[in-house]
Amino acid sequence: MTVPHVPLSHPKYRPDIDGLRAIAVVSVVAFHAFPSWIGGGFIGVDIFFVISGYLISSIIFESLDKKAFSFSEFYARRIRRIFPALLLVLIACLAFGWFTLWADEYKQLGKHVMGGVGFVSNFVLWGEAGYFDNSAETKVLLHLWSLGIEEQFYIVWPVLLWVAWKCKFNLFAITVVCAILSFALNIKGAGQNAITTFYSPQTRFWELLCGSLLAWFFLYGKDVCRRWAVALHGWRTIAVHYQKIKPRDGFLLNVSSLLGLLLLVYGFWRIDKNMNFPGVWAVVPVLGTMLTISAGPSAWINRKILSNRIAVWLGLISFPLYLWHWPLLSFARIVEGEVPSRDVRIAAVALSVVLAWLTYRLVERPVRLGRRSPWKVVALVALMVTVGSAGYIVYDSDGVKSRSHVVKMNSINAQFVGPLWKFAKNDLCESKYPFTDTEKYGWWFCMANSPEKPTLLLLGSSFANHLYPGFALNDEFKHHSVLSIGTCDAGWVERSDPTTELTSLPCSGQRRFDQQEFINHLVVKENSIRYAVIGGVRHNTDPGYLERLRKRIDFLEKNNIKVIVFSPHVRLKYDIKGCYARPLKETEKTCLASVDDYAEIANNFHRLMGSIFKTNPNVLVFDQNTVFCDARVCQFKLPVMPAFRDEYSHYSEFASRLVIEEFARWAKIHAPDMLAP
Repeated sequence: MTVPHVPLSHPKYRPDIDGLRAIAVVSVVAFHAFPSWIGGGFIGVDIFFVISGYLISSIIFESLDKKAFSFSEFYARRIRRIFPALLLVLIACLAFGWFTLWADEYKQLGKHVMGGVGFVSNFVLWGEAGYFDNSAETKVLLHLWSLGIEEQFYIVWPVLLWVAWKCKFNLFAITVVCAILSFALNIKGAGQNAITTFYSPQTRFWELLCGSLLAWFFLYGKDVCRRWAVALHGWRTIAVHYQKIKPRDGFLLNVSSLLGLLLLVYGFWRIDKNMNFPGVWAVVPVLGTMLTISAGPSAWINRKILSNRIAVWLGLISFPLYLWHWPLLSFARIVEGEVPSRDVRIAAVALSVVLAWLTYRLVERPVRLGRRSPWKVVALVALMVTVGSAGYIVYDSDGVKSRSHVVKMNSINAQFVGPLWKFAKNDLCESKYPFTDTEKYGWWFCMANSPEKPTLLLLGSSFANHLYPGFALNDEFKHHSVLSIGTCDAGWVERSDPTTELTSLPCSGQRRFDQQEFINHLVVKENSIRYAVIGGVRHNTDPGYLERLRKRIDFLEKNNIKVIVFSPHVRLKYDIKGCYARPLKETEKTCLASVDDYAEIANNFHRLMGSIFKTNPNVLVFDQNTVFCDARVCQFKLPVMPAFRDEYSHYSEFASRLVIEEFARWAKIHAPDMLAP
C-alpha cells in the first residue's frame, strides 16, 4: 500500500502581514526616491527579513513536526515564488541596458546579473566596496543584495533544522544559539568593518532567526506565552485597581502591536545611513516587527490599519515593487548623469507600481498559483541559467563594445574605468613591498614600473596615485623607477594622534600611522629615492594640517629627497559622463568649471605653501590646473576626451599623461636633473 503524500504545511494567511510588507516596501521605495523625507527608510529591508524568517520557519517547523518536510517541494515553492518576477526584471535590465549603457556600465550590469542569478549579489557588492567603487545610485541591481541574503538563509536553514530534527536536537535551542551567535558577530563587526557587516550573511541571519523564534512560539509556545500574559496582566491590574481580576482578552496584543509600530516609526525617524548599521540599531526594526507580528491578526492596529485593502494590495505586490523600483531610479540617475529631478523620480516610482501590479497579476500569480507541474520549475531554472549566461557574456565581452552607440564612443568610454583602474596595484610592487595589513583594507595603492630600487615616489592619496600612468609611460621619466604606494594624505601622523573608528577604510583607526611607518621604513631602507611628488594636498590653511605637511617634507628632505608638491586640482561637481550624449539623453553638461573655483584653490594653496617655504625653501610647487584652466574658464573635455575617469574627479589615463607632459615641460626649467639625459 502506498503512503499518501503529505504536502508541506503553510501558515494561515494573515492580511496584516501583507500590511506589514506594505510598510516595508513603501519605506524602502521612499528612501531610495526621496532620502531626505525618510532617512531611515532602508530599515524596511530588516522588516522583510523578520517576516521571511517567520513565514519560512513556520513552514519548516510544522512540516518537520508532521513528518511532511520535503526539500524538493520546499525549493520548488521558492523557485515558483522568486524566479518569475526576478527573471522579468533581469531580462528587462539587460534589454534596456543594451540600448542605453556604455561599455563599462553594461559590463558592470552583466556582472551584477550573474550575482543576482546566483543569489550572491551581497558578496559581489561586498567585493566591490571601496574608494573607487561606483556610487550606489549607478548600480542597477544593487538592491538584490538583500535577496541574496534571504536565499542564502533558505539554503542553510532548512538543512540545519532537518539535521537537528533527525538527530532529535531541540529546534528551539538550535534557533536561539544561532541567533545569538549571528547577533554577536553583528555587534562585533559593526564596530570593526561596517561594510562587511552590512553585506555578510552571518551578521544578518539573526534578523531572519528572530522571525524563526516567533514562528516557534506561535506553534509551540502559546501556553507559555499565555501564562506570562496572565501573570503580567495580573500585576498591571493590581497596580491600577488594587485587585486581581481575569485579564481582558486582547489588551496585551494591542499593546504589543502599538509598541511594534511605534518602534518602526522611531526607526524611520532616528536611524540614518551614516550610522554603523546594522549593529545594535537593527534591534529597533527587528523588535518592532516581532512585536507587530506577535500581536496577531486580531489586534486593533493589525485588524484596522495593516489589514485595510490598500495596505494588503501593496503587500501583495511588494516583491515585484521592490524588484522594479530601484532599476528605474538607477537608470534615470545614469541617463541624467546626476540625481534626477523630483518629477522624474515621482514618475519612476509610479511606473514601478504599475509594473509591479502587472508582474503580480500576469506573471507571478499564474506561475505560482496555477497548475503545478515539475516542468514549470525546470523551465524557470533553465531560463535563470540562460539569463545568467547572458550576464556572463556581457561581462566577459567588456560590455559588448560592438553596439552601435558604443562603437563611436570607444576611445572616450575606454577612459571611464571607475573601479577597474588598472594602475592601483600590481604584482611587482606587492611582492617587493608586502604590507600584510592591506588584506583588511577596502583599497590599497602599490604600483611599480621596475624591479629596481625606486627613484621617484608618488606620495599621498588616490589623487597622487592617479598621476602614476603619466610618469610611468612618459619617455622623459623612463629612466626612473616609479613607485606609487599608500592611500592616505601625506601629512605626518603621530602615534598619539586621535583616531577614527576602525572600518574597512584604509585610513581609519591607526592605519594612517601604520602606513606612514611602513613607507618611512621603505624610504630609509632603500635609500634610493631622489624625488618625491606629493599629491592630494588639501587646499586649506589649517595650522594643524600645515604642521603635519611640514613634518613629512622635513622627513623626506632629511633623506636627501627633492620634494615637489602638486597643487590640488579643480574638480567637477557632477559625474563627467553627463558631458556626453547617450541614447535617450542629449548632453546638457558643458564640462566647464568656474575660474573662481580655480582662484579659490590657488589662493589657499599659495598661502599654505608660503608658510612651508619659510622653513623648507627648496620645495618645488607645480600647478597642474594650468592644463585645464585659463583666465576665463576650466575645461575638462580635452578637446573631446574626458579629464576624469569617474564621478570623484580622478584623472583618466589620458588626462594623467597630459598633466605629466605639461609637468615635463615645467621640469626642464625648474628641475632639469629629473628628466632623462
